[in-house]
Amino acid sequence: MDLSKHAATIPINPDVAREIPNLLRIYKDGRIERLVGVDKISPGTDSRTNVKSKDVTINPETGLSARLYLPPNTPPSQKLTLLFYIHGGAFCVCTPFNPAYHLHMNTLSADANVVVVSVHYRLAPESPIPICYDDTWEAIQWVAKHVTGNGPEPWLNDHVDFGRVFFGGDSAGANIAHNMALRGGSEGFGGWNLNGIVLACPYFGGDEKDLLVELLYPNYEGVVDAKIHSTKDPKISGLGCNRVLILVAEKDFLRERGERYYEALKKSGWNGTVDINETEGENHVFYLFNPASEKSIALVKKFVEFITQT
Repeated sequence: MDLSKHAATIPINPDVAREIPNLLRIYKDGRIERLVGVDKISPGTDSRTNVKSKDVTINPETGLSARLYLPPNTPPSQKLTLLFYIHGGAFCVCTPFNPAYHLHMNTLSADANVVVVSVHYRLAPESPIPICYDDTWEAIQWVAKHVTGNGPEPWLNDHVDFGRVFFGGDSAGANIAHNMALRGGSEGFGGWNLNGIVLACPYFGGDEKDLLVELLYPNYEGVVDAKIHSTKDPKISGLGCNRVLILVAEKDFLRERGERYYEALKKSGWNGTVDINETEGENHVFYLFNPASEKSIALVKKFVEFITQT
């Protein structure tokens, strides 16, 4: 989701206090109406891939949860790579339960033969930024409870190789993934190491204040805010993994932001390997909207190759 193209406008409807075109309306009575990302699909066994999925509650008090995916024909004792995925949506729309994300996770789980944890963090503006970061970190700590095989979720106890863990995310979710990798680099991940992160069409702040972020983030500090404007972060070299893959799209307004992140990471002194790949002729998160296209399939293949290479 391209945050920088969505500035709050003066609404025509007198009952609406603020409107972010194509994303959401904030009514004067406090009600929030989301204009995209509201459709949901239930978990189960996917007829296309035979991947199994289920929903788990991480924190019943806040509603923090996740959708888990287990690839087909997984023997009871087989240990697999874990992909911890963070969805996009401008910090304010979409969930892991949306059909597009559900299909994408089924595909990644099947093609890469990995267990997936797709986190459902709370959305702004009801839960303003930085709650999305806090929720995601709490979910990471919940996953870490399974390192010894004694956590609350059997799929993670029985089937995850905690020696092979990756983060993935798109748009705002890619921003969160970066911040989680950075936090883990200083605090640790609770008993496991992060092998790498995949940032698809990543959102990072540019050289000016982001007006949408300003609406969703009461304590936003502008261009010096390292969470949002991560390419300017002097601590970027502390990223807690040794491999990064950045996937950008030629027609995406955020393409240059991804390229700047690539250059900033390379020049930071970070001792890992970062690669960037551009898909020609495509726009922001195109693979979610048209997953059967040749270019979408090629992008998924690059994602899979990155998390399966030894």
